[in-house]
Amino acid sequence: MRTKIVAGNWKMNKTLAEAQTLTTELMTLVEAEVTNAAAIVLCVPFPYLPTLQQQLGTNARMKLGAQNCSEHEWGAYTGEVSVPMLSAMHVPYVIIGHSERRQYFGETNALMAKKVDAALKAGLTPIFCCGEPLDVREKGEHETLVREQVEQSLFHLPADAIAKVVIAYEPVWAIGTGKTATARQAQDMHAVIRRLLASRYGQNVADGIPVLYGGSVKADNAKELFSCEDVDGGLVGGASLKAREFTEIIKAIG
Repeated sequence: MRTKIVAGNWKMNKTLAEAQTLTTELMTLVEAEVTNAAAIVLCVPFPYLPTLQQQLGTNARMKLGAQNCSEHEWGAYTGEVSVPMLSAMHVPYVIIGHSERRQYFGETNALMAKKVDAALKAGLTPIFCCGEPLDVREKGEHETLVREQVEQSLFHLPADAIAKVVIAYEPVWAIGTGKTATARQAQDMHAVIRRLLASRYGQNVADGIPVLYGGSVKADNAKELFSCEDVDGGLVGGASLKAREFTEIIKAIG
């Protein structure tokens, strides 16, 4: 059975004090109300990782993730954060290829492949993002684009390595816009991704890889989205900054 995951991407939000308060609220609500076995990941700004790691302690339900990483292990790359640095802080997850990194920082599929390699080498779990902007969706070219992103960034991996990757499908047109893909649209694209994985690695490997949905997931649509056969959880943006709403999203995992 695939692991169910709800990951919150805090992006560039919250002061440290606010982040600590939110983490405390989440820990309390999750302990009191969440009965499912979903893995919970908080992808927080880099400066907060050590403090929140200490705050979480040995919490078995909630883990930390970074929002990005460098493809380089070490060196003269001012402002970058390497995967060995994250590993040394015992941060188990890292988001790679988020649409904002692609859009605002020009990150390419080839670069994503290097970052995925770096994360896996250090023992981290990459949450690899793929998805299409609105103009591509309207042209009916969304499946082609997502296939290119997955093939060019992941298909160099052997089967035992890609089995350690989490994929997040994020329709870019539904991020921060208030729009959400319908459950059918989400399921259709998740099925496309899983068939693509199966064509390269076989059905058994494909069936073991979690594919998350990331496009304006909220408490009022999470249950319908998570009930889809190939949707294994969510990569949640703005709603993850509200303890009550994020908890309700976690609870929506069947």
